Amino acid sequence: MMLLLLLLLELVLHIQWMQTVEPMCRLLGRAERPELAKEGDLIIGGIFSFRTGQDGVIDTFQTAPKPRPCKHLNFREFKFAHTMIFAIEEINRQNDILPNVSLGYKIYNNCGSMDILRAAMTLVNGQEHTINANSCHVQAIIGHSGSTPTMGFARITGKFQIPVISHFATCACLSNRKEFPSFFRTIPSDYYQSRALAQLVKHFGWTWVGAVRSDNDYGNNGMAAFVQAAQEEGVCVEYSEAFLKSGPRHELLRIVDVIRHSTSKVIMAFMTHREVKVLVEELQIQNITGLQWIGSDAWITDNSLTDNEGYTALIGALGFVVSRAQIPGLGQFLEDVHPSQFPHSSFLREFWETVFSCTLTPQGLSDTRRLCSGSEHLRDVENQFTDVSELRFANNVYKAVYALAHALHNLLTCEQNQGPFPNNSCADANSIQPWQVLHYLQTVNFTTNAGERVHFDSNGDSPTRYELINLQSAKDRIMEIATIGYYDASLPKEHHFTMNNVSIVWGGSSEKVPVSECSESCPPGTRKAMQRGRPLCCYDCVPCAEGEISNATET
Repeated sequence: MMLLLLLLLELVLHIQWMQTVEPMCRLLGRAERPELAKEGDLIIGGIFSFRTGQDGVIDTFQTAPKPRPCKHLNFREFKFAHTMIFAIEEINRQNDILPNVSLGYKIYNNCGSMDILRAAMTLVNGQEHTINANSCHVQAIIGHSGSTPTMGFARITGKFQIPVISHFATCACLSNRKEFPSFFRTIPSDYYQSRALAQLVKHFGWTWVGAVRSDNDYGNNGMAAFVQAAQEEGVCVEYSEAFLKSGPRHELLRIVDVIRHSTSKVIMAFMTHREVKVLVEELQIQNITGLQWIGSDAWITDNSLTDNEGYTALIGALGFVVSRAQIPGLGQFLEDVHPSQFPHSSFLREFWETVFSCTLTPQGLSDTRRLCSGSEHLRDVENQFTDVSELRFANNVYKAVYALAHALHNLLTCEQNQGPFPNNSCADANSIQPWQVLHYLQTVNFTTNAGERVHFDSNGDSPTRYELINLQSAKDRIMEIATIGYYDASLPKEHHFTMNNVSIVWGGSSEKVPVSECSESCPPGTRKAMQRGRPLCCYDCVPCAEGEISNATET
């Protein structure tokens, strides 16, 4: 009995001791180090995919799962990360925003939803084995470009009330504040893009279209919104198919066969550049041409398509994208990037070796590559990383960093007894809580140096403005982007969509607007008769009944 009492006493004393010590959280497993990092008073996290493409792996659960290797270098994502660094360093030099406060960053390079989630958890938890529970987080996370991985980690970071600001994740589902309470974005939601695309189709008189999408959250949600908006505009969808590049080849071939036997001449492609590539390649192999492509923003401006002769079938494509922008100083900043700035970055070394066809670390006597001199300079080469002619999505990264900086500035300059929290209190500058940052981020409202207003609605969404672009052939490159119109959801509906006086190149490099309708307009003296089991856009023209008259063409 005495032994039992002693054990109970020891347990009670242990519990009391646990309650008096500072709460701790411990890492499970080994955290990865960021690819690019710099210390600061306040830290911003970033997640980008400098590489894309993974082979499928089935875990055996006999060893701890390792990060999956990724295949292809993605210069655009690398530019996004350096745009984030540029914005942070620009803010650190200013006196009117966050004076006497330095911003630092931890930027992760991960590809594939599982490893992107791993990076997000590292940013939430920190990297040391034992961590103070009150400082286990960054102030916010910038990223990711994809909707599906962003959904994966935004659900989790939302539980910790840590803000996530994406520059490229457009799925309308991310506007759900119940599921994603801490998500913001500086790119419009696909809800608006889908409606803009439906209005575009109706504008050119196309009432009969085909639809193909990526079989993921981005494609499925975007296409569902498009189909609904198209029906409201009186547009019928002949077929709607989905696939993934990583899926079975017979699915791709089945969809190609559907397109071959379809009668619609317009194809709405709500997909990533990866799916567009394999679909266009297969269509060209099978000599299926003359399609009028309508593209979503995930692929319509992608350089890997517009700079490649293998995708000239896309000349004439139309689509909406965020407006182009200029960021003074960014071009020079990108040209000055050098491996010595981040000596621990393995990707930067590989990037350098790829761009200049040399090696910084010879892999033995069999390595025949020339040795990098270190004097190479990015101003002497042309590639997507240093190209600042468009800056559509990089500008969204830039705005995301500034939105967070303005939120932190407003938080730190709060006047006592005039604060937004209980009893008119302000946040403790020495212990900033994520929910406090969220409050100030929700209320930011500022104008960039380029005159662009930045703010978020109650769902964390940005104002909706697009450029309507047309892919046209060019003299000095495969394709060039021509802006032919605009879409602004803040205007009355009749003024949402406006066109420029710019000539349009149509699908198949045609100079005439293609016709895509299930049935031709009924001539005078006839009327529409719906075809049983088919969409409303499909009908027969039958003579008017005795005593009836039709003296106009019925469309």
